Amino acid sequence: MQFIHLTDTHLVRHGHALYGLDPRARLKHAINSIIAEHDDAAMCIVTGDLTHAGHPEAYEQLAVELARLPMPVYPILGNHDNRQYFLNHFPEVETDQYGFVQYEKEVGQYRGLFLDTNEPDVSYGVFGEQRAQWLQKKLAQDDRPVLIFMHHPAFALGIPSMDKIALCDTSFFEQAIHGHTHRIRHIFFGHIHRPVFGHWQGMPFSTIRGTNHQLPLDMRGEKIIPGSHEPPQYGVVLVNEQSLVVHVHDFLDKSERFILGEH
Repeated sequence: MQFIHLTDTHLVRHGHALYGLDPRARLKHAINSIIAEHDDAAMCIVTGDLTHAGHPEAYEQLAVELARLPMPVYPILGNHDNRQYFLNHFPEVETDQYGFVQYEKEVGQYRGLFLDTNEPDVSYGVFGEQRAQWLQKKLAQDDRPVLIFMHHPAFALGIPSMDKIALCDTSFFEQAIHGHTHRIRHIFFGHIHRPVFGHWQGMPFSTIRGTNHQLPLDMRGEKIIPGSHEPPQYGVVLVNEQSLVVHVHDFLDKSERFILGEH
């Protein structure tokens, strides 16, 4: 099976631009591409920063655009989102007992665990005791392999300006996954606006560019978060019993295509 990974759509109010671009138009292009090229995907997962300022009108637009996809869509929250306005427009999305947007879905042979790292009025991520209790309980339920979806990374990536606004206190998250890391086969997250791949504590991870604006690679700057207009992406994830493969698709890339060879 395959699924789509979208992130950081940053929708704004109708008629407004963001960093000189129209986030809804960019999302339209992404969805058109998914429909044309990957309509057989089992689901689309959106890892946060659905809107830029948590405005109700932005969630209304987002709901309209995502409804065009021919597969189920599973969104989570980022630091730019508003939990209540999101739930008003996506009432079908599940929450945990404390009202956090955390839930479980089957992703092929994996258990997909969707986490909420949103904390109002701050850019860094928060994953406190209540949220961690939910994750710990879910991980303890059975021994099946797990995929985790979250907005903020729980570890440094070597980009100082973004490492400062990653998950703020990782202690509860690390306690929750303790003893289960061998079953966490991949961590997908957003927030970074550029493709990064690796592993942390033996767990593979990946993140990709957003659909509107991006983050250039700056491994020295700490005080200023730079922006860029690099090509937007979505991920196409292929899953079978032996492997999980992440492809990134620069869906607005118009560079020349040509034949390299024939078989």
